[in-house]
Amino acid sequence: MKYSFELKKEIYEKHCEGYGCRILSKIYGIHRERIRYFCKLIDKHGLDAIRHKYIDYSPELKLTAINRVLSDGEYINSVAIDIGLPTDSILRQWIKSYIENGYNVVTKQKGRPSTRGKEKEDSRRAGEGERTPSRTAVEEDRRSRILKKIVCLNSRGRKQEKEQLTEAVTELRQELKCSLDFILETINSNDSLPSLPRSDYYYWKNRIDPDAKNSELMDAITTIYTDNHKRYGYRRITLQLKKDGWTVNHKTVKRLMSKLKLYGITPKAKYKSYKGDFNGTVDNILLYKRVDTKKHRTEYIRDFSTTDVNEKWTTDVSEFHIAAGKLYLSPILDMHNREIVSYSISKSPGFMQTIDMLNKAFDKFADLNNLIFHSDQGWQYQMAQYHKALKERGITQSMSRKGNCLDNSPMENFFGKMKNEMFYGHEYEFKTLEQLQKAMEEYIDYYNNERIQVKLKGLTPCQARNQSLYSF
Repeated sequence: MKYSFELKKEIYEKHCEGYGCRILSKIYGIHRERIRYFCKLIDKHGLDAIRHKYIDYSPELKLTAINRVLSDGEYINSVAIDIGLPTDSILRQWIKSYIENGYNVVTKQKGRPSTRGKEKEDSRRAGEGERTPSRTAVEEDRRSRILKKIVCLNSRGRKQEKEQLTEAVTELRQELKCSLDFILETINSNDSLPSLPRSDYYYWKNRIDPDAKNSELMDAITTIYTDNHKRYGYRRITLQLKKDGWTVNHKTVKRLMSKLKLYGITPKAKYKSYKGDFNGTVDNILLYKRVDTKKHRTEYIRDFSTTDVNEKWTTDVSEFHIAAGKLYLSPILDMHNREIVSYSISKSPGFMQTIDMLNKAFDKFADLNNLIFHSDQGWQYQMAQYHKALKERGITQSMSRKGNCLDNSPMENFFGKMKNEMFYGHEYEFKTLEQLQKAMEEYIDYYNNERIQVKLKGLTPCQARNQSLYSF
């Protein structure tokens, strides 16, 4: 599609004002590569370069431009802009015609072709009969075309030489419709040309990147990925490509992104202790139902309120992942003063970690009758040994509903504070698991004894516990 001089001038002026090619593409509905091309063309040759006018390009200019692409390996866009072509499709057509006509530049004659010579030839053929070229003549023509194409190759190393030869032979097989043996024999019989054995041809043919034709698409994917701060995955990039005028399947985009090692940001996987119901779950004691008869609806209210310490405890397991490995923290939190009563740090979330955490808490407090101990439905808390350990000390067990993290929000709130304040953004500072464990222990000590809380009216958890004990 051709665009008027005024439209191109308007787009160029907006480009000079700071509009990007992507924005201009959305405004005017023109592919951004097309906009980028004629903006560069104007920068180099001025506004006259985009005026619609007939130019008769000389065969020498055509041959020079074609050789710069085929022999010197320059990009078609850069060569077309350098010689001032209105579009790069003109140069692409020259190259196509050059290859189809036996690597000879075709010059068009002005005016209508004369039919006088054609009439004489037709009359001669009618008298003598149609003659087909001999097999020897066809083979000689094919050999000359093969040699012309191979001579035009410009390689700068053995690897590049073999790759170019293989690509050229593959193209010749499609153009000339002749056997592989004939092409290889023609090449190998000429001492001035590099040899290409049959085995080498198939080896390099299998090694040639099939995505070489997708280089422009890969550049577009990389641009969209970087422009969006490496946040887009293949789905959003596919949508953006279609907005920019590309016709591409999301599977192709996904494959090319994997090849380029471009991956969107995905949520970090969290440790989940739930492995199913082993007939060890209990009801949520901290949850009660309230029926609103006026509005005809039922509400479930979570009751985390307390009047004293050691009235309601909660526990859970959280994962801390660094390059050296993983650590799992299993703490007990008192809902009254938000204190970490006890905790255990382990390299694996086993049942012994939970027992170790319980024993540390039981050693601190001998009398825990009427305590409600809340947790989620993790496999550790469904074990018969766990039920027995709580029952022996008069502790009532409570569990959150399945898949409802809000039922254990006090514990989740603590994990969020801890990771935001000492872990997120500092993962690469911990070189070993020992360094990470030391930092976790130091933070819990700081949290209990130094970190004041608004809910505790400016007190630390330990100060709130002491105040609660001395009030009686």
